Amino acid sequence: MDFLIVTGMSGAGKSRAMDALEDIGFYCVDNMPPQLIGRIADISLAAGGKLDRIAVVTDMRGGDMFYGLFREMDAMKDEGLSYKMLFLDASNTELIRRYKETRRRHPLADSVPGGLSAQIAAERMALTEAKERADYVIDTTCMSASELRKRLNAIFATDIRSAMLVGVMSFGFKHGLPSEADLVFDVRCLPNPFYVPTLKDHTGLEQPVRDYVMNAPESVELLRKLKELVEFLVPLYQKEGKTQLMIAVGCTGGHHRSVTFAEYLYEDLAAKGFNVRISHRDIEK
Repeated sequence: MDFLIVTGMSGAGKSRAMDALEDIGFYCVDNMPPQLIGRIADISLAAGGKLDRIAVVTDMRGGDMFYGLFREMDAMKDEGLSYKMLFLDASNTELIRRYKETRRRHPLADSVPGGLSAQIAAERMALTEAKERADYVIDTTCMSASELRKRLNAIFATDIRSAMLVGVMSFGFKHGLPSEADLVFDVRCLPNPFYVPTLKDHTGLEQPVRDYVMNAPESVELLRKLKELVEFLVPLYQKEGKTQLMIAVGCTGGHHRSVTFAEYLYEDLAAKGFNVRISHRDIEK
C-alpha cells in the first residue's frame, strides 16, 4: 500500500496537489484529523488491496488537533504501517499574494492577532517539525498548477516505497533559487547561447543548443566533474536514509545551459540505474 500524508503551508497548493494525486490513482481524503489517519490506514489494509494508494491531507485547519500528528505517525510506525509525508511550501510573499487574490481567511485568523503576515509566521513555526520530518518537500513559489502536477507525477506516478528518488531540475537564477534543492550547481560561467541569434529562442532540449554549450572545453570538463561528484554523493545520501535528493542546475534564465547540463546528468544517472526524474522549472518562462 502507498500511504501518503500531505501537509504544509496554507495556500501552498495542497488542494491542487490532491487533484493531481487523484488523477494518478490515489484515493484522496482532505482535511483529515491526525487522530483518524491510522484508522484510514487500517481500513485500507482491511480492504484487501482495493485501496492500495491513499493520500490524506492534514494541516492547521484542524486547529489544536493538528498537534497530534506526530504521535499518530509514531504510533503507525510502531504498528508497522508504512507511510511517506509530502510537505508543500511557498515563500511568505507568495502566500500573502495568493490570499489577497482569493480573499480567503487564514486558518489562524481567529487565534493569531496581527494580520495575515503574523498568521503565516505562526503557521510556519508550528509546521517546522512537519517540514523536517517530511520525505518530500516541494516549494510551489514559482510553480504554476501544471508545473506542480508534473512534479507530483514525476515523484508519485510509480511506487513511492521504491528506492530513493533523485530529482534533477534546471532553473534560472533570475527567477529565484529552488528552496527544495539539496545540491545547487551554477553553470552561468559557460558560453551562453542566448547571445547567438539562431539559438536564443531555443532550449537545451534541442541538439543545436546542446552542441553549442558543449563545444567549449570547459563545459566538457565541468560535466565530467559533476557526473563524478554526483555519482559519489548519491550513495552517501542513500546510506543516510534520505528518500529524495534534489539536484538543481542553474543558469541565468533557465532555458539553455542549465537545461543542457540537467539533461546530461539525468541521462547519466538513469544509465547507471538510479531512480531519477527530471524537470525544467523555468523553461517556459
